[in-house]
Amino acid sequence: MITEHLVDISRLQFAVTVLFHFLFIPLTLGMTWLLVIMESVYVITGKEIWKDMTKFWGKLFGINFALGVTTGITMEFQFGTNWAYYSHYVGDIFGAPLAIEGLMAFFLESTMVGLFFFGWARMSRVQHLMTTIMMALGTNLSALWILVANGWMQNPVGAEFNYETMRMEMTSFTQILLNPDAQNKFVHTVSAGYVVGAVFVLAISALYLLKKRDVEFAKRSFHVAAAFGFASICSTIVLGDESGYSIGLAQQTKLATMEAMWETEPAPASFNLIASINEAEEKNNWAVHVPYAMGIIGTHSLDKQILGIHDIKAINEERIKNGIIAVSSLDQMREDKSAGRAIDQAVLESFEKNKNDLGFGLLLKKYTSDVTQATPEMIAQATDDTIPRVTPMFWSFRVMVGLGFLMLVLFALSLFYTVKGTFMQKPWLLKFAVIMLPAPWIAAEAGWFVAEYGRQPWTVYGILPTHLSVSNIDVLNVIWSLTGFVVFYTALFIVEIYLMQKYVRLGPASLGTGRYHGEKTSPNIINPSEHKEV
Repeated sequence: MITEHLVDISRLQFAVTVLFHFLFIPLTLGMTWLLVIMESVYVITGKEIWKDMTKFWGKLFGINFALGVTTGITMEFQFGTNWAYYSHYVGDIFGAPLAIEGLMAFFLESTMVGLFFFGWARMSRVQHLMTTIMMALGTNLSALWILVANGWMQNPVGAEFNYETMRMEMTSFTQILLNPDAQNKFVHTVSAGYVVGAVFVLAISALYLLKKRDVEFAKRSFHVAAAFGFASICSTIVLGDESGYSIGLAQQTKLATMEAMWETEPAPASFNLIASINEAEEKNNWAVHVPYAMGIIGTHSLDKQILGIHDIKAINEERIKNGIIAVSSLDQMREDKSAGRAIDQAVLESFEKNKNDLGFGLLLKKYTSDVTQATPEMIAQATDDTIPRVTPMFWSFRVMVGLGFLMLVLFALSLFYTVKGTFMQKPWLLKFAVIMLPAPWIAAEAGWFVAEYGRQPWTVYGILPTHLSVSNIDVLNVIWSLTGFVVFYTALFIVEIYLMQKYVRLGPASLGTGRYHGEKTSPNIINPSEHKEV
């Protein structure tokens, strides 16, 4: 029997595995293009220091990539083990981009990663550079197909419920692929990944410069990270605005909870910079407003309203009542089919009229097996369920945005002083870069939380409630598997941190060329001080 406890523990397990997996994905996305830039300069100039840079940062990339693959595989198995009804209900749609990701992107990416590490002595410079470019493309294609699948869960276009098969079926693969939510999520997510990679390289390079070791190596790495990071953070912020607009079109509930907007305001709505949220009374005790900002972000206009939570709940209540009719009509058609009777045309017409609200009717299954017997109290409870908790949504979004603007400041200053050639004389800037090392991961995790928690109570927004999606399994099995994941992932994380720290401490000396800090310089090898600026 499916209980609320089983649903909660299944959600917790998936959240733990996804958030842990997402620690590694952004760095993988960002590092690949930084490696492409560094190796391109090596191919053009022939300077060995750029080859060393590609190899050293590639070593750190490889450690991270291995952990990303390991954690990703276990995550996908949960669709069959913990979310069996979800896989049955929408598998034909959700499974298509996942299959394409495995066949087209993951195998390409993995093959090119192998060639990247073991092909230096077996390929020409240009051939190896093409391998690195293909590795970067494979990584980004992998993200594309995963986010196409996730974008469909946020905005289920190109599909329709078939009452004969009792499943969602694809009507247009093109609509699913070109889904605005999926495309906006893709470009915003990969841009955020580029920021993670840039901050990673910038911070470690700044650390070397503060310690005055491997200066020429670190200076070049700092240059690349500053320029790439500034372009990436600008892209992330602009595309984040576009994501806000698409959320306003497809998921008004998520937008309202992100802003703790309880009442519908006259257009254009103000932006709540900070607020004291009172969820019990469904109001803000106080808030600091930025006039017009939310209306412009959410609607890209000055005359369109953004619905508040109270108005959204009123609409959802009506959709739940219409959904009761849809569920009742569907049950009647299933009964007629099982008994070998022809489907009543009036019942079919009633279903077709209300089928867009079928998912809202299914929300009542949490409280009663027969939705036609739902009481006003049950309908009120289901209506409340359509609104995720406001406080975590509100503050997670502000953590993400606040750190994003801090990173914009970091990259702007780094690029400015890099162009002037004076960043080496700015120890405060170098320390700022080191301190900001955790920032992009925190922002990325907060952003993922907003996207996924803000979709609740749905696995597929407006279509399939979360409580109906789980497998009918013993809750103890899920608890034991969750415990196993936590132990296993903790061990992996310790290994990741140990290896990263080990090779960061060694620096480019880990390449064993004899050119860097802590190595004995061979008389046949160029001294680092003889490297010229490119």
